[in-house]
Amino acid sequence: MTTLTALPALTDNYIWSLTGPAGAAVIVDPGEAAPVLSAVAQGLRPCAILITHHHHDHIGAAASLAQHLDIPIHAPVDDRIAMDCQRVGDGDVVRLDAAGICFTVMAVPGHTLSHVAYAGHGVAFVGDTLFSLGCGRLFEGSPAQMRASLQRLAQLPPDTAVCCAHEYTLANAAFALRVEPDNPALLARIEHAKAQRALGRPTLPTSIALELATNPFLRCAQPTIRVQVTAWDAEAGTDPNELALFTALRRWKDGFIAP
Repeated sequence: MTTLTALPALTDNYIWSLTGPAGAAVIVDPGEAAPVLSAVAQGLRPCAILITHHHHDHIGAAASLAQHLDIPIHAPVDDRIAMDCQRVGDGDVVRLDAAGICFTVMAVPGHTLSHVAYAGHGVAFVGDTLFSLGCGRLFEGSPAQMRASLQRLAQLPPDTAVCCAHEYTLANAAFALRVEPDNPALLARIEHAKAQRALGRPTLPTSIALELATNPFLRCAQPTIRVQVTAWDAEAGTDPNELALFTALRRWKDGFIAP
């Protein structure tokens, strides 16, 4: 049995921990130390750190925690992650015997070029690639890379718990609603997210099935979305290539201001 926990950090980050059947836990993307050390004081036993990409809000406390807790860091090949790491790449398997868990590494470029995700035990730690009702900004990669990464994640089992690194559900909901105002699954999801946040609870993890039903960036093939994109950008909306539609959707989101 595994136990998944979201540790709130910084402004809207989550540091994820997964405790395995052997009792130890993996820590994912620790942007600051305090939430992890607080969990350790309450009994959490970290055995490793997983890093998805190089941004500071994901690696800021990794080196200090690794030294303090005497545990290894697993991270993608990227010189900007300047710490002692066990480097991982697409298709690698990270085995954590102390926790009794292992993960397959997936290359998911787009937000950054070296971004990876870790999938295993019905869980996917996706960093800033796939968000609840959205996807990451294209700071380094191309729309084609991001779309391919999202499509790859979408092939995971439908009940996979998708552990995004930020609490963005309601922020992304305004755009998703603009794109698909009559999607009943989206409307229900927004109400549930509002209720969760009103109680101070995370809206995460989400699931692959839920994202396929509500996330516009996974639903570009839907005729209703094409209609909305066409109204915003006639040229992109009438292009038969779905990549053009995805590209326009990402560009629209970049400049979108919620009403």
